[in-house]
Amino acid sequence: MTDMASDDYRPRVIDAQIEDYLRAFGGIVIEGAKWCGKTWTGRHHAASAVHLDDDTTRERAELEPRGVLAGPKPLLVDEWQEVPRVWDVARRMIDDASGKGHFLLTGSAVPPLEATRHSGTGRFARLRMRPMSLFETGDSTGAVSLARLLAGEQIEPRAAGLAYSEVVRLICRGGWPVSVGEPDDVALKVPAQYLTAVAESDVSRVDGVARNPTKVSQVLASLARNTATLATLGTIHSDVAGQDGSAESVSRESVRSYLSALERIFVIEDLPSWRYELRSRSQLLAAPKRHFVDPSLAVAALEADPESLIADPKTTGFLFESLCVRDLRVYAQANDGKVVHYHDNGDLEADAIVTARGGRWGAVEVKLDWKRADEAAASLLRLKHKLQGQIADPSFLMALTATGAVAHTRDDGVHVVPIDSLGP
Repeated sequence: MTDMASDDYRPRVIDAQIEDYLRAFGGIVIEGAKWCGKTWTGRHHAASAVHLDDDTTRERAELEPRGVLAGPKPLLVDEWQEVPRVWDVARRMIDDASGKGHFLLTGSAVPPLEATRHSGTGRFARLRMRPMSLFETGDSTGAVSLARLLAGEQIEPRAAGLAYSEVVRLICRGGWPVSVGEPDDVALKVPAQYLTAVAESDVSRVDGVARNPTKVSQVLASLARNTATLATLGTIHSDVAGQDGSAESVSRESVRSYLSALERIFVIEDLPSWRYELRSRSQLLAAPKRHFVDPSLAVAALEADPESLIADPKTTGFLFESLCVRDLRVYAQANDGKVVHYHDNGDLEADAIVTARGGRWGAVEVKLDWKRADEAAASLLRLKHKLQGQIADPSFLMALTATGAVAHTRDDGVHVVPIDSLGP
């Protein structure tokens, strides 16, 4: 297989999954936010490539899709949603050919369902790609493995822990490959420009519905203010409508449409609630937690900067939780797992629940300051006790921290893990 990427390709956690899926399926669809590295990663695993965001290539694909898809395999089809008909043509070519690993389709938006006539079941596997985790950017040692935690293994004490100012810098920089290694004044411009493109173009192009850029920006700002909370549609609508003093300025359904479009272009990725059968009277709250795909987008939407966040630890705490959720999602996917959250009507909660095959799970409480590990442990142990006898015991309980900690296991069994020591 030819590596089409340049020599400075940064390995991604998703690489191993891509190789596994190329051996098992005729094609892979890699979806995710713009600028998160899908094209670079796709080229790394491909023998040839076509880019459908190029006007000439797109026009040819509309006229002759089979010819465009005829290159050496695996063939990367970048931004495939620009010409949705290539999906059905690629599916037929997979059916006509022998073997696996024919196509890598990358996309930064989900096309309408009616744009493709066949689901691709059995031919295509889907993978979600996100901005880079701290392990991928080199800001985490990865000494504490999520895979080993899910296996119930203990951790070795490891000195780690970021300075508060460094935590803020990493939140503001985000996980955009183009920003890694750049000076702060350069890196901080990336998420701001990203949101400008979202508001002025991307959110309308995804489905052809014209949307007011000012209102899109107001929705983004409301989501940023409500990062890592259970803010409802009604809360966001009231927030947006109140910004210009007119409750009629934007309808509730318009806000719902904006949120749906932002999901389809992978700008936001809410954290769903944990769904399982309880034999108790506790009721799980179904509301998702609000998150951007990368915390730097929330910073940009708030028009904040490192100095303002350093002076506002409360806001930084919510943004740090969003950074931890981003990284947990990357690491959990590498272990065929998912990340959800727990919140019941007794107000018992866990910021993140990592679930994996075989009923394995672990609970995570995020604390910006390691000195609040006692508080996190008490909450996690209450959750374990409450669920005892109803589901399998957790593989791990973890307080995920930022500053001044040593990765270790407490006497009560709760792991205290600085985010810069966590990895897949």
